[in-house]
Amino acid sequence: MSGNVRVTIWNEYRHELKDEAVRNIYPQGIHAVLAEALGTEFAVRTATLDEPEHGLTEEVLNETDVLVWWGHMAHKEVQDEIVERVYQRVLAGMGLIVLHSGHFSKIFKKLMGTSCDLKWREAGDKERLWVVSPGHPIVQGIGEYIELEQEEMYGEHFDIPEPDELVLVSWFEGGEVFRSGCCFKRGLGRIFYFRPGHETHPTYYNEGVRRIIANSVRWAAPTGDSKPKYGRYIPSLEPIKDKGSV
Repeated sequence: MSGNVRVTIWNEYRHELKDEAVRNIYPQGIHAVLAEALGTEFAVRTATLDEPEHGLTEEVLNETDVLVWWGHMAHKEVQDEIVERVYQRVLAGMGLIVLHSGHFSKIFKKLMGTSCDLKWREAGDKERLWVVSPGHPIVQGIGEYIELEQEEMYGEHFDIPEPDELVLVSWFEGGEVFRSGCCFKRGLGRIFYFRPGHETHPTYYNEGVRRIIANSVRWAAPTGDSKPKYGRYIPSLEPIKDKGSV
């Protein structure tokens, strides 16, 4: 691997193996396309559901600065032990990028503390993702919006906590709107939820979508700040000197 920020891309890798239509779009898996999209700027590895420990061993997570997560049909198969392992790493400072149907993943629901439910319609709608926080590093180089000719519709209400920052809002042909780019902080970790990416559409080949994912990885990467110390505290007995005194 090369690059500075260490990224692990996690994908169920089930649709691609079972559904010919999905396999035709992502023949090596969604994770492979996402890895290619991030290029050589980052040190990228991939992991999938059916690997031992879902490919997310303690060693792998300890060597991961940002984890990118795509899941859909097998959320319940993710072991609770692995979810807890990822959760603790996020609290300790690892970034997490949750894509599309990953809103219903165990790890995202655990971090949000809500159902993370929403409305949806699978028929291919035109989607326009509007930038509502110009100047935010996640939308650097995007312009006013990204337009996708066909995507699965997600609609409000999206049962998540109020985002710390709302970066993108989607509009669909049916008139629905959706909070599609949401930033959160949990512990020392930064989390970004990014809505588009249904498996039957070639969304992850879109240059704007790829740019946002790369930008979000940079944004979510640990800053290197020192970690706070917790536990019993005994203040120093040395008196605080008045800065104005001689």
